[in-house]
Amino acid sequence: MSAPASSACAEPAATRPAPLPLIIATRESRLALWQAEHVRARLQQRGHPVQLLGMTTRGDQILDRALSQVGGKGLFVKELEVALEQGRADLAVHSLKDVPMELPAGFALACVLEREDPRDAWVSAVAGEPAALPTGAVVGTSSLRRMAQLRAWLDRLGRDDVRIEPLRGNLDTRLRKLDEGQFHAIVLAAAGLRRLGLGERIRRVFEPHEMLPAAGQGALGIEIRAERTDVALALAPLAHWATWAAVAAERAVSRALGGSCTVPLAAHATWVGPAPGEAGQPAGMRVQAVWAEADGSAALLHAQVEGMVADLVAAERLGQQAAHALIAQGARVARPTV
Repeated sequence: MSAPASSACAEPAATRPAPLPLIIATRESRLALWQAEHVRARLQQRGHPVQLLGMTTRGDQILDRALSQVGGKGLFVKELEVALEQGRADLAVHSLKDVPMELPAGFALACVLEREDPRDAWVSAVAGEPAALPTGAVVGTSSLRRMAQLRAWLDRLGRDDVRIEPLRGNLDTRLRKLDEGQFHAIVLAAAGLRRLGLGERIRRVFEPHEMLPAAGQGALGIEIRAERTDVALALAPLAHWATWAAVAAERAVSRALGGSCTVPLAAHATWVGPAPGEAGQPAGMRVQAVWAEADGSAALLHAQVEGMVADLVAAERLGQQAAHALIAQGARVARPTV
């Protein structure tokens, strides 16, 4: 796998690709549209005319069942991929944590932008943290990963009175359900709240040692048809090498364990030591991972590995090492559900 271009390098105007009219396929939630508008603005700054193609995915439509019961995260991207395949759009902007670990044949992850806050956020009007929840409280989350780690946290506090209930819907829908009193607290990605100017709703963020994030959380990924080298060239200046390498390691953990929304699995990569430069310049990376049984029948498994990373291949190799460390402790590789 070739390394992405670093966005830190200034590009002479004479070497910029010629303006390329582009259409971005995007979900129509407020957060998804913000993300697409963000990419459109970056591309327009480089002279590319850009339009948006708003779409509703099955993941947006099916709100009465958990994603693990209806086909997984691919439900959020399938319709967008169809638009790419049919030529109705040139690129699709995704929250990277929603992108399946294996893309369909003929598609490619062409660009990863600089990451927002990757951590999870606690949102509540009645409790500043889990320990302060009232007796019999209900906490909402859409993620088995969050459920498993939150349940372990509550168990350490001796709070078996607190229920964790599924919470589906886009970010605004989840906040509305909280405000209506259906939940005492909910857990969301901090990145989405900050991007929509809702950072004041965050009562606290969970540090990675408290609740490890999902692979790719807080990062935006851009998917294209693999043969569209013209689109890849236009996107290259938007790529952020340090983020791309980190999420490559995280996604390698999940890929090695068959990770999807059916498995409580977390993976988070950080750079250690001197800040990474461009691709090809080795820097230290730490990959942490957490795995749990979906039914909560076993304790959380934790793994941490470190190594030098200079390209995406090395980043993925480090992620695979973290996955193998979990497997050595008893983690099982999930079988595909679809």
